[in-house]
Amino acid sequence: MNIRFRPKLLDTLHGYERVGFTQDLSSGITVGVLALPLAMAFAIASGMSPTAGIWTAIVAGLLISLLGGSRVQIGGPTGAFIPIIYAIVVDHGVQNLLIATMMSGVMLLAMGAFRLGSMIRFIPLSVVIGFTNGIAVVIFMSQIKDFLGLKIDNLPGEFFAKLEALYAALPTLHLPTIAVACASLAVLVLWNKRAVRVPWMKRLPGPLAVLIIGTLVNAAFSLPVDTIGSRFGGIPQELPEIGLPELSLGSLGKLIAPALTIALLGAIESLLSARVADSQIDDRHDPNQELMAQGIANVVAPLFGGFAATGAIARTATNIRTGGRTPVAGIIHALVLLAIVLVLAPFASYIPLATLSAIVVVVSINMGEWHAFSPNQLARYTLAYRTILLGTFFITVIFDLTLAVELGMVMASLFFIYRMSDLTRIERIPLEEHYGVAGVRRADGTPRILAYRMFGSLFFGAANKLENLLLMQDGHPDVVILDTDKVINIDTTGLDILQTLHRNLQKRGATLILCGLNSQPGSLVFRSGFLDQLGDDNVTSNITEALIRAQRIRGAGPEIAYA
Repeated sequence: MNIRFRPKLLDTLHGYERVGFTQDLSSGITVGVLALPLAMAFAIASGMSPTAGIWTAIVAGLLISLLGGSRVQIGGPTGAFIPIIYAIVVDHGVQNLLIATMMSGVMLLAMGAFRLGSMIRFIPLSVVIGFTNGIAVVIFMSQIKDFLGLKIDNLPGEFFAKLEALYAALPTLHLPTIAVACASLAVLVLWNKRAVRVPWMKRLPGPLAVLIIGTLVNAAFSLPVDTIGSRFGGIPQELPEIGLPELSLGSLGKLIAPALTIALLGAIESLLSARVADSQIDDRHDPNQELMAQGIANVVAPLFGGFAATGAIARTATNIRTGGRTPVAGIIHALVLLAIVLVLAPFASYIPLATLSAIVVVVSINMGEWHAFSPNQLARYTLAYRTILLGTFFITVIFDLTLAVELGMVMASLFFIYRMSDLTRIERIPLEEHYGVAGVRRADGTPRILAYRMFGSLFFGAANKLENLLLMQDGHPDVVILDTDKVINIDTTGLDILQTLHRNLQKRGATLILCGLNSQPGSLVFRSGFLDQLGDDNVTSNITEALIRAQRIRGAGPEIAYA
């Protein structure tokens, strides 16, 4: 196998000029400051420390831009990972999360090396929208605790247990925390709306603006709310120690499923983000190179205390809007984050957790495609689409993403099989209407020649379409002609049905003729040896030749010519 490893950065550096660097520098700085509050907020919501989120954004963001297959992809922790990471931390602990992240990186690297990037696109849109909206609901629910200031030591990851814990803790509502969260939410929403019309506000992302305002107010008035300093002890103003997480061989088997979940979601989200970016910059990313970069990033980030990372749609879109056009912007974004940590880390102790919670709430609301759930929108599509969409959504919310994607794909496959089976049909060609009864029937009225035209795909889901032929319900002819000119595909089950039909006819001294075989069916008939069983003369290029062959076989009666 020829493994191709060529980062997009190498293609973009040819002819790279000062003007392009200036645009990338401006965009990288903007995205870097935007990534700071999001990285901390996503980490805290995932049950990790804000430091872990920042170093994930720095290390993974740098590697994804340096080695990726997209010109403008920005990598780091994302909101979609929150329910998955939180569940792994609760069930297996932080160290096992780091191991699972590294395992997922190996899986992603292998997916890219084996050129499986394009296969991610086979996931139906209904499944993607269903689990994306489901994740948004789970993220929103995870923020209720910090938004309301509820006193809950360990918030369960399971849906009903989480609802029960939140309900039981409602008497512990903390009004100052609610006030800070609501104020932060209002400022963020208004800032985002005003930034559309006010030029200078566009230069300062809403999440960063509300983070600065909340931090300054808290530092000035010492608000009675939880902060990064009170809960996590602040952010170290130094480089983290590099080392492997503690590995227990007995736990590796339990981490395969979580690692696969991280790899699957990381692949889906990164490639979706890259596809959206392509449409905005008129470019085409390399999905396999992107997966390999994502894999390397997820292997290396845990060495610095980081966790799962992938392509971030919001930050990638911001990068494009602010002028970034090469991976240099993503590299600068990571270096800006590093500079912030080394210079401004002490100020992070004053950041209110309620402010970060408000930021994540807005992210969860914006990430969902809620219009897809409107009655008018749902009414436009089939029952299969609605079933897959809503089923994936509810399974994501109530159970978990892995099960939701698995069942969503199973439902999509079953509906597809049913639809393809429904489109596959076989019709009898009324030879008597064209050539007279004497040409195709015996003296007693039984058929000498029967001809059928098939449409669609002869596969395992449509094998029953030939049952009438197998049972010979239309009579016992000397020759059966199957016109397969409209058949686009035959699988091994369909081939087995044809072989069974051929054997049944042979036992009665009758002949099967195939005509009009297209490339795939013809290739299978040849490779399987079925052509040798039929005989070369009994496989013709069209129905006319098949009828001439049938006339020669029966050896009597009027001449037949089909036009």
